[in-house]
Amino acid sequence: MRETEIMDLCFVTENVGKLKKLEYLNLALNNIEKIENLEGCEDLKKLDLTANFIGELSSIETLKYNIHLKELFLVGNPCTEFQGYRQFVVATLHQLKYLDSKEIERSERIQALQNYPEVKQKIKEQEQSYLLKRAKEKEEAQRRMHERKDRKEKQVEAKLGFDSPGSLQNKENHQSEGETEKETWRTVEDDEEDRRFWEEPTPYTPESRLETHRYIEEKRKAKDNIREPKKREKLLPTLVTAEGKVLNVNVPKLHFSLKDDEENNQFILDLSVYRHLDTSLLDVDVQTTYIRVLVKGKPFQLVLPEEVKPDSSSAKRSQTTGHLVVSMPKAKEIILAKKKLSTSIKPSDTMQKNARRSGQVEKLEVDPSKYSFPDVTKIIQEKERIGQGPIRLQAEKITETKKNYIDFEDNEDVPPLI
Repeated sequence: MRETEIMDLCFVTENVGKLKKLEYLNLALNNIEKIENLEGCEDLKKLDLTANFIGELSSIETLKYNIHLKELFLVGNPCTEFQGYRQFVVATLHQLKYLDSKEIERSERIQALQNYPEVKQKIKEQEQSYLLKRAKEKEEAQRRMHERKDRKEKQVEAKLGFDSPGSLQNKENHQSEGETEKETWRTVEDDEEDRRFWEEPTPYTPESRLETHRYIEEKRKAKDNIREPKKREKLLPTLVTAEGKVLNVNVPKLHFSLKDDEENNQFILDLSVYRHLDTSLLDVDVQTTYIRVLVKGKPFQLVLPEEVKPDSSSAKRSQTTGHLVVSMPKAKEIILAKKKLSTSIKPSDTMQKNARRSGQVEKLEVDPSKYSFPDVTKIIQEKERIGQGPIRLQAEKITETKKNYIDFEDNEDVPPLI
């Protein structure tokens, strides 16, 4: 932090000492009466205290700890009128090079150090007289404040008396002449009060400066209170007529587009909202026949071509453009006709693709008339097996056949049957 300018009339320097790297501090035109709480500003090089109310000149001794302080401005403070003011500051703060924009020469510093004890004693005496003067000024300020308070109370009572039953008739007569006369009367009264306040002589004190500041704030608030009813009188745009007809309104004057997404059976509204506008300043209300968006309190309303489902609608902001995109499904669902399969695509290929998409196994149906399967029950074993174990019955039959052909004669000239 390199530079700080503080213009508040009621500034307090309690927390400034925490700014260790502060190099330039401007406290001009404030109500500071004593220099304090700046020891923590280790890197402070320039301090401006112009047009304050510093009367305790000895308080500058706290600036000895700011070893890097090179420039100091005390112009416009009561302490500058003290006899020996410059000599006391030059002798107290050895690190200073400029005081009130004037360079401190070596010879001036040597002379100030030689006369330092005498000058310091004179400064203390002048400080005491100044503090007594300040105590009287504070008492006078309190008295003036009470007088002004009593004067305001009397003005309020006078206005209430103007509204008494005897004067109500006169007030109605004034109202019949028009509101313009009433406004003129108020203006004249305010001008008279302003003239009296600014022409009244007042001492130059912290209290008078604060009093002036409060008076200006009261006048500003009074003007704001007059302007507020005028702002409320502005007619709001008509969104729905007395007959119940919804109107199209675009008060924020934003570009928009309404797209009919037939594939997904929905409407998409793209509203060109300001890119850096906070989403909390947007209020979206979707109804069956229209949509309403409040952009910083300004209504945008659009009538929809068909009815939509408000519960299924969704709104989101575009991360690139910042536009508001609202998706509104239509209330009437459209059933799309199934497309016929082309002859070039085989049924088996189509079923395989559908099976892959759905993740389910498709079963292939076969016409039994086109395909024949062997009957397992009619299969006859060509050769008789002779085995052991469970096939002992077959072995007994074979032995019986051999017994039936005992008288068979084998002729060697006849070749064997294959």
